[in-house]
Amino acid sequence: MTDKFKVSLEKIIDEFKLETIYIHKEAKDIQIEENDVNRPGLQLMGFYEYFNPERIQIIGKMEFAYLSTIDEKTRRDRLEMLFAQKLPALIITRELPYFAEMLEFAKQYEVPLLRSKESTSNFMSGLIAFLNLNLAPRITRHGVLIEIYGEGVFITGESGVGKSETAIELVKRGHRLVADDAVEIRKVSNISLVGSSPDNIRHFLELRGIGIINARRLFGMGAIKMTEKIDLIVEMELWNPEKIYDRMGVDSQYTSILGVKVPSLTIPVKPGRNLAVIMEVAAMNNRQKKMGYNAAQELLDRLGLDMDSKETVKNYEQF
Repeated sequence: MTDKFKVSLEKIIDEFKLETIYIHKEAKDIQIEENDVNRPGLQLMGFYEYFNPERIQIIGKMEFAYLSTIDEKTRRDRLEMLFAQKLPALIITRELPYFAEMLEFAKQYEVPLLRSKESTSNFMSGLIAFLNLNLAPRITRHGVLIEIYGEGVFITGESGVGKSETAIELVKRGHRLVADDAVEIRKVSNISLVGSSPDNIRHFLELRGIGIINARRLFGMGAIKMTEKIDLIVEMELWNPEKIYDRMGVDSQYTSILGVKVPSLTIPVKPGRNLAVIMEVAAMNNRQKKMGYNAAQELLDRLGLDMDSKETVKNYEQF
């Protein structure tokens, strides 16, 4: 069973600098579980089929204009019907004035009443993105996440294979560390994953023989990043002379995490290989592939060979 994640209303208020008109208890104790929001236009007309009362409700210019045109008794009835749904919060955008009935019913039904200076569309898009990130399904995986030339590279492999050492070399070369040892991966959409570090170990790395270091204090703020989209997964493994490794990169490999397929590579590790440079090239090559360029395809085209032919790949790998 997938865990249900929550975010406190206090965090939302702080993130969007919302004005608190009324709140019945500490904002940190009010938990939001639904990542969708709603503009209750139809509800203000009395239609409640398929209405989800767990969503944050947003009153914008259009809803305010409608409420201003109806008579006071009807407005009271419609607003009471809305607040009676026990909403997690109702937010007024554009710093519009609130009706006296709103404050009355907010107190009566214990619904937080907040206000934003932002336009309705901007506020909604920002809030949805914020909720998607904070309420996203997530797992924690062992590895290192680092940003290389704008690409989020998640490095995995057995303990002691050299992940942290490679990360340190990459940081020294100007790239940014996101997480070491434990990477918290969130599914923010059906096609994208975002990784971050657990709060209690953020910016720390373990180097065998040295111990624990703090990358932010050692290399500066420019060496770290809080979150990063995962664009490529690289598995580091000790070189196995009996294993045939991909020399052309013809076939695209993928690893599925939380149902999202991410391009992946296996990098063999042995003395003499400059892993930091290999990671940089892997990141740049992955970006080129996303832009539609495949070096293996171009080479085979120049040689007049068929990229889809297994015999072509077999003959090439024999060299």
